Amino acid sequence: MFARIVAALVGLLAALAVATAAAAPAPLLRLQEAIGPASADLLVRTLRKAAASGAPLVVVELDTPGGLDTSMRQIIQAMLASPVPVVVYVSPEGARAASAGTYILYAAHVAAMAPATTLGAATPVAIGMPGTERRPPSRETPASAPADGATGPPDAMTAKQVNDAAAFIRGLAQQRGRNAAWAERAVREAVSLTADEALRDNVIDVVAHDVPELLRKIDGRTVRLHAGETVLATRGLATVEVVPDWRQRLLSVIANPSFALVLLMIGLYGLMFEFSSPGFGVAGTVGAICLLLALFALQLLPTNYAGLALILLGMALLAAEHFTPTFGVLGVGGIVAFVAGGILLFDRDVPGMGVPLPLVFGLAATSALLVALGGGMALRARRSPVVSGREEMIGARGEVLPGPGPELWVQVHGERWQARADAPLVPGQTVRVQAVDGLVLQVQPESADAGGKGEPR
Repeated sequence: MFARIVAALVGLLAALAVATAAAAPAPLLRLQEAIGPASADLLVRTLRKAAASGAPLVVVELDTPGGLDTSMRQIIQAMLASPVPVVVYVSPEGARAASAGTYILYAAHVAAMAPATTLGAATPVAIGMPGTERRPPSRETPASAPADGATGPPDAMTAKQVNDAAAFIRGLAQQRGRNAAWAERAVREAVSLTADEALRDNVIDVVAHDVPELLRKIDGRTVRLHAGETVLATRGLATVEVVPDWRQRLLSVIANPSFALVLLMIGLYGLMFEFSSPGFGVAGTVGAICLLLALFALQLLPTNYAGLALILLGMALLAAEHFTPTFGVLGVGGIVAFVAGGILLFDRDVPGMGVPLPLVFGLAATSALLVALGGGMALRARRSPVVSGREEMIGARGEVLPGPGPELWVQVHGERWQARADAPLVPGQTVRVQAVDGLVLQVQPESADAGGKGEPR
């Protein structure tokens, strides 16, 4: 009797555990941007939280033009090691999983697409193929045929990169039981497929209009995890959208190439202003913070250090324009160097990682305007009369003061100075300063006073 009671309790607890696991909502993560450090960090953290909370699976809505190779591989490594099944769903209609998105779709335990979506074009052009002319693939080219000399890589380094990418996606296809031949063509020939074509060619598993339909269609499907095979029970499963926290939103903003360039400019200008006219330190503090944030973003992004060197050279030339009379030669050179550096700073072939040309030219125009304003102010200051210092004393008017001794004292600009003169002077007489010898003024009587105040009392 006791054994039956214990068995009943164990069965009840098991049923409650299964019901609780089935009732747990599935995290729904929307990645609708270029794949970068922020999106990779968000997805990896979502998978960790899903595993810790016992979620039945994770649904990733994907719409991306591609992104960074390092971030893509970080995402795929997390998906392959995840104890929770990952469903990658290209959605909404009109979305795409291009370039890096194709690799992520192939790595998913369940690959799904919405109607009127596309995937493919996974050639690693962003890694090292800028400016290469490639012939579009012929319709007669068989799916298993390698690219010929016209469509193949132009040099040994690019060949290594393309072959590595092809082997990588082919391995993902073999692990998930998907079309490996088309996957290799997507890398070598940059071909693409629609949702229906991908389902027909065994590239994806499901075509669904929305997430509820997707969950109904994959219900009962068997997927393979590291711990073994598991059967998905997703019919009627609730989903909860994953909202990025403040850290991930901040990382997403900082890792934006355009924002990184703006931070770099603010940092450099702040330090230049602080060093040129030290004050309360506000400009230097803001500049240092912005510069450090920009350097953090640059080490996350595909930075071309030749472009960064050109930007720094341009800023140095613009700063030198304020201190050397080159009549705009250094300023023009600085603007040209800055524009060239802004264009070359990030690899424009990486989807979503290029800096817009209007922003580059806008920052260059702003720099030129600041140089013009600073140069104009310096020119006006150079042409304006001297109002203080030793040079301003020459020609200044003063008045002879009475003194107890033989020394001659005059008052100039409200200050008492010892003076000497070639002719005798009397108190109250108006004089002009001819020279300054240390703390002694050389003065002479004003000509207008020769017949007036020049007479003794």
